[in-house]
Order: sequence, then C-alpha cells, then structure tokens
Amino acid sequence: MTVTVDDRIEREVYVPAPIDRVWRVLTTPEHIRVWYAPGGCEIDPHPGGRLRFRWDEYGEFHGQVERAVPDTLFRYRLALEPDHAPSGPGEATLVEFALSPEGQGTRLRLAESGIRALAVPDDAKAKHAEYATLSWTSALEELAAIAAASHN
Repeated sequence: MTVTVDDRIEREVYVPAPIDRVWRVLTTPEHIRVWYAPGGCEIDPHPGGRLRFRWDEYGEFHGQVERAVPDTLFRYRLALEPDHAPSGPGEATLVEFALSPEGQGTRLRLAESGIRALAVPDDAKAKHAEYATLSWTSALEELAAIAAASHN
C-alpha cells in the first residue's frame, strides 16, 4: 500500500489585535502554555535559542530557534520524538510563523515543513501530518482568541 504524505502544512488566521500583541502571545511562555503547550514551555526566542514544549500525555519536545524577527517572523526546528533534542537531518520539522499587518489586526500564517524528510516510515509521517494539521488549526484559533482578548 502506498501512503501519500504531505510535506507541508499551511494554516492562517486573521487576529483582530495589533501585531505586537500577536507577537507577544506567539513567543512568550505564559501565553504558549495556554494556546499550545499546557504542560509548560521554556523558550529563548533568539536565533540559536533552545525551546521546550511539554504535554503531560506526550512528553517534552525540544527545538531550536532558527530566526526571530519581532512582529514579523518566528522560525524553529522541532523534534519529531519527545525527550530528544534533534541533532541531524530527518529528526525535526521546520515550523514558521509569519505575521503581517492587515487592517486593524494581524494576519498570522503558519507553515510546518520537512515532513517527508523525517527518518520514519511513511505511515508515521502521514500520522504526524494528520495530527499536526488538526493541532495547528485549533492552536491558531486559541492563539487568536487570546491575542484578541489580551490587553497586556
């Protein structure tokens, strides 16, 4: 049986909040714990900085920031497997958030890529893509709601 695997997941959301507020919700641990990693988060949002996202049911996922341009772009590599820092090709995907002003709010675009290059069987790649698609959709909706309601 042939398994078709998407290499890239793309989602976008309009956030009725200023771009600096969206950036803050996107990149600070106290907000990330609410919209993405309820088990906790540690992040150094600078190029080369380490990050860790925790979920009680899945473990701790490690990554490394590749690029961080305030109010514009946040890009990092995130390990496929919990409790493992990615050290080589095929161990992580690339997650990128791009922000742009739109009217009185912000357009937030997410892309997760590199799924086909993961060093796991095709069915595991397909499962990751399916789960990530659902997870990112709900996470972006939650992020948008927090940023729209937040005043700090």
